[in-house]
Amino acid sequence: MKPSVLADAWEGLRRNKSIAVSVILVTMISMYLLGIGLLAQKQVDQMKGYWYDRVQVSIYLCTGTSAQPNCSSGAVTEDQKESIASQLEEMKPLVKDVYYEDEEEAYERFKEDYKNSPLASHIRVGDIPASYRVQLSEPEEYATVASAFKGAPGVASVPNLREVFAPLFRAINIITAVMVGLAGLTLVSAVLLMATTIRQAAFTRRREIAIMKLVGASNGTIRTPFILETVLSGLVGVVMSIGLLWVSAWALFDRYLLRETAGTAFISADDVWVIAPFLVVGVVLLAIGTSTVTLWRYLRV
Repeated sequence: MKPSVLADAWEGLRRNKSIAVSVILVTMISMYLLGIGLLAQKQVDQMKGYWYDRVQVSIYLCTGTSAQPNCSSGAVTEDQKESIASQLEEMKPLVKDVYYEDEEEAYERFKEDYKNSPLASHIRVGDIPASYRVQLSEPEEYATVASAFKGAPGVASVPNLREVFAPLFRAINIITAVMVGLAGLTLVSAVLLMATTIRQAAFTRRREIAIMKLVGASNGTIRTPFILETVLSGLVGVVMSIGLLWVSAWALFDRYLLRETAGTAFISADDVWVIAPFLVVGVVLLAIGTSTVTLWRYLRV
């Protein structure tokens, strides 16, 4: 890219610095709100983990240290496991799929789901009981399956995982929708400000544009400085929003929730870098698109 093009873009930003600052701030706010929505959705996915989308019922088996009254006789025996497996087989087609997870697999899954939690370093193989994870063809029939195994020999508990976590996930999904909605409104403001910036810059340099046309400058040469101004303003705004998202995530998750609430799988500040490229690319495309449409409509070059 020619130095003169960059110089023209910089000069345009300097002349219209108040509007450029407005574009930067509105872009920062809109991308910050959108980032919060994306992180909230990522948190939902993190908490669902391995089992939520595949399992409606979990049948946890007794271990040698289980405190449940039904486990007073000790750990589940092989005969009891076979009895549970046979009973599940007889309940087909209501029981669609069955996943048996032993203590080693439960430990590995826990380490993956709670990799950001300090609790992961204190859990050992055997702390999490083996279980049968059951997917139903009709999830509303959970009570039928649960009642068949609650209190059965070798069974510690039969929690309904979807029922336990569904209200929390619904709340987070509502927060996500609100944040994305607010981000959409502020993005509209950013687009309007970008268009205003371009129009004002074009008006300020109308003599230069007329001269460039007379000497045969190409459309690309005329448009590029304007597009660069918008893209640079948008990039500054999105970089600021990413920094703000990282600080917010670090303060909320890394510094507080991951330390104070060890029993829940949380995201961390590192997840901000996962969504950052999408925010940057989105802003660049938005800036280029807005610039192109505005220049086509108002400059007619």
